Amino acid sequence: MRALSIRQPFAELILRGIKTVEYRTRRTTIIGERFLIYATQHKGPMPTPQWPVKKADNIIVPDAPLPAWMVEIAEQLKLIDSDAILPRGVIVGSAVIDRVSSADQMFAWHLTDIERATELRKPTRHPQPVWFEPF
Repeated sequence: MRALSIRQPFAELILRGIKTVEYRTRRTTIIGERFLIYATQHKGPMPTPQWPVKKADNIIVPDAPLPAWMVEIAEQLKLIDSDAILPRGVIVGSAVIDRVSSADQMFAWHLTDIERATELRKPTRHPQPVWFEPF
């Protein structure tokens, strides 16, 4: 079974069902096939995107209090530098790519049937930036 490398906290957001689309610069043919989600060990800053980034100048903050799940995500994102918060360098779950769509030179891999791993396993083979055979 293949594994896909995804940085934290994005791997955790996928496992929680909050992030249901993985954006990549390439299309994939691994549609309808279960794959493993590998949380990368990389701890450094996120790379500068290779695609144009659009900034919104019309963001409106609601008067109502934020939902609890949004507060939880914000707290986790502030602590992503801590190794004790989110697992790194292990297989954390699995998912299936339902379909692929494209927009603005990016491909959206729509994820379904997401499952958290019952046991965190370290790959025996060297992880690669995208797809790799972990065992």
